[in-house]
Amino acid sequence: MVYPMFMMVFITLGILCLALAARVQSVITGQVKARSYKLMDAEVYPDNVIKTTRNFNNQFEIPVLFYIGCLLFLVLDIDSALGLALAWSFVSARFFHAVVHITYNKLYHRMFAFWMGNISVAALWITLATKVFLQDLF
Repeated sequence: MVYPMFMMVFITLGILCLALAARVQSVITGQVKARSYKLMDAEVYPDNVIKTTRNFNNQFEIPVLFYIGCLLFLVLDIDSALGLALAWSFVSARFFHAVVHITYNKLYHRMFAFWMGNISVAALWITLATKVFLQDLF
């Protein structure tokens, strides 16, 4: 479970770098004044700034359930090939979601990746709950 969590952190940090680069580029090209980022009060931001910023913010929504679930697998010392496969499935879906969102942003592709990630994290939690229940039962 540690390696999928590492990968999610690297994905999040990569998106942070893209968001920062998009903001810097918007200032350098004169699309946005630097002070507009102080309170995010520009009337209009370039698409790449909006997409990267929103995608970065997305990394602190559903992925929180992923991190907590993975940590519980580790803390409770539950070994599960299915849990590990679901963790990697979630990471793959989130990576695909980020790529689609930040690049061509086709809604149906993004929505598919979003729901695959949600289903993966839900199944991860169901697997965890089942393992904990069975462990307590026996």
